[in-house]
Amino acid sequence: MLTKDELPECPVATTVSLIGRKWKLLIIRNLLERPWRFNELKRSLEGISQKVLTDSLRSMEEDGLITRTVYAEVPPRVEYALSDLG
Repeated sequence: MLTKDELPECPVATTVSLIGRKWKLLIIRNLLERPWRFNELKRSLEGISQKVLTDSLRSMEEDGLITRTVYAEVPPRVEYALSDLG
């Protein structure tokens, strides 16, 4: 996660630097509705590769925009949701 000093002073520039990529905006659009599982997101975002989705989710989690919840079940279940910052 970037520190406040590392982010641009302009709020618009900060937003663009955090979610400026095409797929991140579409992921956030979906997460506005409810928490989603990885494969649900992948199916809903036609054309996204598994690697790009994984990298985008990891990046947004690092930036504090989303939360990743792992449930101790068999098989394991992971859900992604928007954080308060997101």
